Amino acid sequence: MTQPQAPEKACFILNPKSGAQSSINVPELIEAYLDRTVWEPELVFTEHAGHATALAKEAAEAGARIVVAVGGDGTVNEVARGLLNTSSALGILPKGSGNGLARHLGIPMVLTQALEIINQPSFGRIDSCSINGHPFFCTGGIGFDGLISSVFAQSTKRGLSSYIQLIIREFRSFQSSGATVRVNGKELTSDFFVMAFANASQYGNNAFIAPMANIQDGFLDVCLIRKVGVAEAIQLGYGLMTKQIATSSLAEFHTCSTVQVNSEVPQHFHADGEYRGQATDFEVQLYPLSLEVLAPLVN
Repeated sequence: MTQPQAPEKACFILNPKSGAQSSINVPELIEAYLDRTVWEPELVFTEHAGHATALAKEAAEAGARIVVAVGGDGTVNEVARGLLNTSSALGILPKGSGNGLARHLGIPMVLTQALEIINQPSFGRIDSCSINGHPFFCTGGIGFDGLISSVFAQSTKRGLSSYIQLIIREFRSFQSSGATVRVNGKELTSDFFVMAFANASQYGNNAFIAPMANIQDGFLDVCLIRKVGVAEAIQLGYGLMTKQIATSSLAEFHTCSTVQVNSEVPQHFHADGEYRGQATDFEVQLYPLSLEVLAPLVN
């Protein structure tokens, strides 16, 4: 007689401060909806920035089959960083305001439905990337993207409406800077409004910067947007929300595995929406199929 398979270890890393669903009692949901015949859960809570990475590494070393990021894009990034080059897979319970990677991977925004995905696990591997050594799994960016991440990091308000208000306010005073982008043996020099590096298709909130991006194909999708005025910015915003940016004359796309950027002045930059500082020289790299994930849209 075949013995039933013992449940495997599942570590849930919770950011208690994440996102619009902060009032939801996630431990109660896990207790009620997680299939204990499949998973033996452990719940741990982050206490400060960067803590989720250390917790994820510890969980992987302790033999967790999955390590689940419970939070927004920042928490997902931290947990995923800790799982690179381990035998543990990333799971996501999306609890942030953008949830870019979760949306790209087809993970439901309703937490009970996301737990159903974990109860019937499907595993696959995805690419990961870095910008100046900072890992990202969804998008990285320089220019206006980076500035907004800097301002947003200092803001006490979260959510899509707050984000849009910041974009409108900062656009009025933003000055594009000259930069040279080296991609696929070409040098492109211009005043760039945005230099976006997409591993996944969207920033979050279904704002698609690279609708054609494939997170398993071994290529970055680079979106370059040159200096724009108000009318063009409105057109770009519409294109982001309708996936029409892929055919817009305002955006130029390239696919590559590495890209270098040299800027005339220091520019803000981000990794998965998290502000990472300023620099004049940038190196962006892709690492093929370097992270295992639990998600319905990978194989």
